[in-house]
Amino acid sequence: MFDNSKQSSSLGKDNRIFGLNANLAVVLVLIGPIVFSLVAYPSTFSLSWNEGRGGFFFALVFIPAEILGLHLDIDLKKYCIVICLSVLTISYFIALPMGLRGSIISAAPFYRVHLIDSWTWMWDFVAMATYVILSQIVLFGKNWYKISSAAAIYLAGSALIMSLDAFFPYDSLGLLQAVVPSYLQIDQWVIGIINEHITKLGTGVPATAVGNLLVLNGLHGHFVLKVFWPSAGVQSMIIYSLVMLAFLLKMDIPTGRKLAYFGLGVVGTALLNIIRIIGLSLFALLITTNVPEWQAFHSLAGEIMFLPWLGIYLASVVSLERKRLQTEDEQVRSPLRTDEDSGKDKP
Repeated sequence: MFDNSKQSSSLGKDNRIFGLNANLAVVLVLIGPIVFSLVAYPSTFSLSWNEGRGGFFFALVFIPAEILGLHLDIDLKKYCIVICLSVLTISYFIALPMGLRGSIISAAPFYRVHLIDSWTWMWDFVAMATYVILSQIVLFGKNWYKISSAAAIYLAGSALIMSLDAFFPYDSLGLLQAVVPSYLQIDQWVIGIINEHITKLGTGVPATAVGNLLVLNGLHGHFVLKVFWPSAGVQSMIIYSLVMLAFLLKMDIPTGRKLAYFGLGVVGTALLNIIRIIGLSLFALLITTNVPEWQAFHSLAGEIMFLPWLGIYLASVVSLERKRLQTEDEQVRSPLRTDEDSGKDKP
C-alpha cells in the first residue's frame, strides 16, 4: 500500500541512538521544541487557529503517527545535527519574551501588516515548519517528503494562512471569500428546517443570510455575524488539501483512487465546515448571544471538529486499502491452491 522503496529505512537493523530505538529518538527530537513551548508557555496553546500555538498539537500527532511505524537506520552524526537545530529552535522560543516578540510586532508597520496577532503567531509556525523540514532533510535526505511530510506541510500551511490573514484580512481576498455566501445560504436553509420541523428557535425568521452577513433571531434576541473566509473554515480546507496530498503521495495505489479519496475528503471537509457554521448559529439561537461566550465557543469549535475528522478519514483510507490489498492477495493465492489441490487428485 505504501511505497517502501521511497522510505529511508533499513528493515534488517534495530538501530539505536543513545540507547533509544531510532524511531522513538527521531520523534523525541522532532517534537522537542513543541514540548518545550508547551511547558514554558502553556497559556499560549489556545485551540483557536490564529490566537496561539494550538496548531502545534496537530504536528504533535502527525510526527509520531508517520515515523513510529518505520524501521529507520539513522546516522548518529545526522542526529546530532538535528539536536543542534532543535536547540536553535528552542532558543527562538526562549528569546520571544525577552524582546524578540516586541521586535516582530514593531516590524509589522514596515511590511504593511493589518492584523498583528496573525503576523506574530505566523513566525512561530514559520520557525517550527523550518525546523521540521530541515531536520527531516538531514535525517532522510532529499526524499524526506515521501517519508514524513504531514507535520511539516501542516505547519507551513498554517504559516501561509496566517500570512494571508495578516496581509489580506477580512474580505480583501475575494477568491477565498467567494465561498462564504454559499455556506451562509445553506446555514439559513438548515436553520429554517430545524425551526419548522424540529424545534422552535425563536419568534419570526431565525436566520437570514445576505452576502457575508448572517442575522440570527433566537430565544435570546438578535445576533448579527459578519463572516469572513477564515471563520468559514476555508483555512481547514487548505490544510486538508496540503496534508491529504502529502499522504496520498506516499501511497502506492492507482491515481484514480487517489483522486477519488482526495475528492471525497474535500466534500467531507466542506460538510464539516457547514456543520460548524450551523453549530455556531444554534449556539447563538438557543444558548446565548453574549459575545465573549460565543467567541469562546467559536474559537474551539472548528479545531475540535477538524482534527478528529482528518485523523479518522486518513485512518479509514489506510484501513480500506489494507483490506483491499488482503483481498487481492487472497484472490491471487486461491487459484494456486486450487491447482495444487487438483494436482493431488491426479493419478
